[in-house]
Amino acid sequence: MTDETCRERERTGWREAAERALYGPGGFYLRPEGPAGHFRTSVHASPLYAAAVARLLGEVAAELGTDDPAFVDVGAGRGELVTGVLAAAAGAGLAVRAYAVERAARPTGLDPRIVWTDRVPRGVRGLLFANEWLDNVPVDVAETDAAGVARYVEVAPDGTERPGAPVTGPDAEWLARWWPLREPGARAEIGRPRDRAWAEAVACLAAGRAVAVDYAHVRASRPPFGTLTGFREGREVPPVPDGSCDLTAHVALDACGAAPGAVVRSGPPLPEPELVTQREALRRLGVFGARPPLALASTDPAGYVRALSSAGEAAELTAPGGFGDFLWLIQRVPAAPAEPGR
Repeated sequence: MTDETCRERERTGWREAAERALYGPGGFYLRPEGPAGHFRTSVHASPLYAAAVARLLGEVAAELGTDDPAFVDVGAGRGELVTGVLAAAAGAGLAVRAYAVERAARPTGLDPRIVWTDRVPRGVRGLLFANEWLDNVPVDVAETDAAGVARYVEVAPDGTERPGAPVTGPDAEWLARWWPLREPGARAEIGRPRDRAWAEAVACLAAGRAVAVDYAHVRASRPPFGTLTGFREGREVPPVPDGSCDLTAHVALDACGAAPGAVVRSGPPLPEPELVTQREALRRLGVFGARPPLALASTDPAGYVRALSSAGEAAELTAPGGFGDFLWLIQRVPAAPAEPGR
């Protein structure tokens, strides 16, 4: 059997290929080093990020009138964010019920207070936070052929592609609504699995807020050729679905935001979600990149150095062209009214 024959037999859509490469046996996200061994997120950039999320958790706890809110870290990696939030929340007097949602095995040495699970817990009250989770929910890729027909892109384990069947049904409807393809060669990542994943996560929250943070775009500014790419050891590499690299694509976060409203809930209707840049979201939570006054250097040199370091980290988290351009999708989830007599 020739190599070409093997490739033909192994070709699938990108969603199936990425699912196998990322989460199948020996998959990229199940490796011991975890995501931090290959790329840097806001969580790894500075402890200011976890501290800001802890302040957001405090706001949610105050709204709910509780001092033991749940914190659900979806796509938890190796527990870096939830660990940082627990540490920061301790100073606020909160008894946080912490959950880390991840498909990899529980890392050794993790705080025993953290519940490690492969699914979002149901019925919790507090803050559900998904930092760079949705971009790793596998999706199919579509490309328009010379006749203007949107076709699924099929891929072999070595990354070679070919056009597949025309896109029809719900996927075609999603493209028409959220990411129309009008020119030959135009590509899109079909975001329906991400919409569903986000809607299901929000539906698990009894009350509080759900926040998704990611590389993202909205309908008015979709990238014409898609965003699918790979990462390995801190470098961007071609997307090859063989388990050797991360496979990621930016998220149509406005489409995700519309999805929870279509889910039937027992509680009150969900309010409209909010979509803001990370720069704006972190500034609301007290993270600014302003340099400390120079006079501090003479009155408190050590304090000046600490403040300068903190300002540098804050600047990175809010920088245009970098983390600051990430989008935060914020969904408030109101509590169901109490039953009569209770």
